[in-house]
Amino acid sequence: MASREILRKLPPFVGAVAFVRFSMAMYSAAAAPSPAAQPPYKLSVFAKSANGYSQPDSIVQWRDSVIVGFQNHVAKDGSDGKSSTIVQFSLDGHVLRTFGVPGHNDGLRVIGEKDLWALQNEDANPNLVVIDLESGQAKNFAFAPTVHGGGYDDIVVLNDEVFMTVSNPNLTSLGVNVFPALVRARLSGSVVLVEPVLNGDADATDISTGVTVQLNLTDPDSMTVDPRGNIVFTSQADGELVFVRHPLEEDQRVGRILITKSTGGATTLDDTTFAPTGNSFLLFTDVAGDTIYRLDSPPFGFEPGVAYSASDTEGFVGTLNLDNGVVTPVVVGLGSARGLLFVRPDHEDR
Repeated sequence: MASREILRKLPPFVGAVAFVRFSMAMYSAAAAPSPAAQPPYKLSVFAKSANGYSQPDSIVQWRDSVIVGFQNHVAKDGSDGKSSTIVQFSLDGHVLRTFGVPGHNDGLRVIGEKDLWALQNEDANPNLVVIDLESGQAKNFAFAPTVHGGGYDDIVVLNDEVFMTVSNPNLTSLGVNVFPALVRARLSGSVVLVEPVLNGDADATDISTGVTVQLNLTDPDSMTVDPRGNIVFTSQADGELVFVRHPLEEDQRVGRILITKSTGGATTLDDTTFAPTGNSFLLFTDVAGDTIYRLDSPPFGFEPGVAYSASDTEGFVGTLNLDNGVVTPVVVGLGSARGLLFVRPDHEDR
């Protein structure tokens, strides 16, 4: 049965070599291709790491600015006591201001009109910093000890509720994640309270085949909301995307897609986003290349609703086919592609 026919029967869930080198490391660096975009896409540099901050990852828009989390090589469990840097840029890439947050930042989201939630330490010992973007004041929030042993990775808002992915879980002796993979979060006093939404070993519908499968989400990671209002998150090391419709409602449904690249073989994804209606350009981060890139799609712009994904392990950004999970690279030669953001110059928040 064709995958589109299957999807209609399911809830709408919505890839100059040098001659002399003194070491293999030097050879690899010299031989690595420069980032390049497939025509008609046009690639340019939006901003680079500077002034003591490095490793750009998560990225969000607030009004007429873009905010990026720089991880600064901080330990993923915050055990080294160092801090990440949150940088606010103008839409043409100029630095407006910076904020320091304790730990390894790996999740950003603007909640409401002006609160930036910055989530740290995805491997263990998570913390949340909420920054009032109008006043610049920040408040720290703590989590209770996690039942899964790790941390939390990313944040989305759906119907005025906040959801987070549950990262780096302990696994059973059989390698299964029996803990929550997705939670709903709310603030109470100075702590973050979480409520399970989806377990790592829950049942789901495989979108490509229509078959019911049991998930084993060992690496929940980046997340977004698709044009149909589904929460979408990657289980990064597992090479799959998970779609959750009507979370915590009686008719909650779950779908998944296994990810492969158009040139063949499985691959991993970090982030996925969807092209909006109207004028926009795509920003994405390269954590290994210490660069934020801008991608344009002349002459008519990006087609609304098309999914774009970033591969952290293979260094590309590509279009994702939501019928079969095939990702086709449109930008290659990156170090480790991470956060994605379609920027709308009309100043609408995302």
